[in-house]
Amino acid sequence: MIKVIQLYKLFLQSTGVQTDTRKLVKGEMFIALQGDNFNGNLYAGKALEHGASCVLVDDEKYLVNDLCYLVEDGLEALQQLAKHHRQQFDIPFLAITGSNGKTTTKELMACVLSKKYDVLATKGNLNNHIGVPLTLLSLKREHDFAIIEMGANHQKEIASYCEWAMPNYALINNCGKAHLEGFGGVEGVRKGKGELYDYIRANGGTIFRNADYDYLQEMAKGIKNQITYGEFSGDVRAKIYEHEPFLRVAHLNAGKEQLIDTKLVGDYNLANILAAIAVGSFFAIDIASISDAISKYVPSNNRSEHRVVSGVHVILDAYNANPMSMKAALKSFSATSHQNKTIMLGAMMELGLESLQEHNDVLDYATQFQWKNIVTVGKEFKESAVERNILNFANALEARDWFLEEIQQGDWVYIKGSRLTAMEKIIE
Repeated sequence: MIKVIQLYKLFLQSTGVQTDTRKLVKGEMFIALQGDNFNGNLYAGKALEHGASCVLVDDEKYLVNDLCYLVEDGLEALQQLAKHHRQQFDIPFLAITGSNGKTTTKELMACVLSKKYDVLATKGNLNNHIGVPLTLLSLKREHDFAIIEMGANHQKEIASYCEWAMPNYALINNCGKAHLEGFGGVEGVRKGKGELYDYIRANGGTIFRNADYDYLQEMAKGIKNQITYGEFSGDVRAKIYEHEPFLRVAHLNAGKEQLIDTKLVGDYNLANILAAIAVGSFFAIDIASISDAISKYVPSNNRSEHRVVSGVHVILDAYNANPMSMKAALKSFSATSHQNKTIMLGAMMELGLESLQEHNDVLDYATQFQWKNIVTVGKEFKESAVERNILNFANALEARDWFLEEIQQGDWVYIKGSRLTAMEKIIE
């Protein structure tokens, strides 16, 4: 059975690590993973055909030739290899987690920090038990800053990621009603996300904390090094100056307001912008460079994107959704002066026994505001929608037919829902 030190020598001789033969590039190490519905060992031969430098398998019957090496468990080998690689670097490692906005915040921080550092940041949404080690293994000698995004849907998950990533800086965006099924309620969410604070507390690191959230202050007790930010309080302050169609924020800098233009929509993005300003300022990046970086950031991947589709203004925020982010989006969109506003809400997933009540509460909140139309998608909304005589469609494709028929040029439409509802199909 091959040891980590031997694995690392093989890794250094490769051009990187891959766990999917469909994406494998010649010269990469292939690590076979197993799950409930897949067995990567089956693709050991194919990986070699595609030019893998070596293959790690955890079943000896797949030892095809002398380029194959046996490990006890493929996933554990990946994670331990990632930890060993991370230990070779003495640079800032900033870990970020939270219920809403962590990917946008990560991207904003990466843009800001890139003004001074060669930054490695988690690509896309590679923030789970496979994605985190793959991100760590993509570190190169030229990198002098790492931003590691950590997603989680149950307790002890963040704690395990910290064991491999060993962050010395941390940021928790917020703790909302996301993944309630796995976490077991809001307190469970805070405990699970708080595992990042626990690691920093035990290892003497620094956190960046939103001072507008009292619960984060409570969670952060005992952490000596804290940099705070917020709209209403904190070491770093900013407020919304304009919000149509894009956010323009006023950063309070040395008693003066520094205006920062963005291509972000939604008041809820102020906290994400503030986090990027706070991190950039702490790492000695001047406000002019911070402002320039933030102004050039363009959201993508269905996250608060402003699109014009056949004369219709669409805000596509369909990457994910939970009760907290839904209500924040509704509040923000309702406050705009746009005419003929329609909201199209997709079902929220992983809410467990609270699903019906949470979908009901979202519609209660939505009906407080004036809309041209309210449209819901998914069976999770159906009962509450029928009670209020609100349109409900089984899926996004049915909602698209309605959109094409009913929405007119000049209308504004906000589309939001969990990933599984694929709300982006409405405008495809």
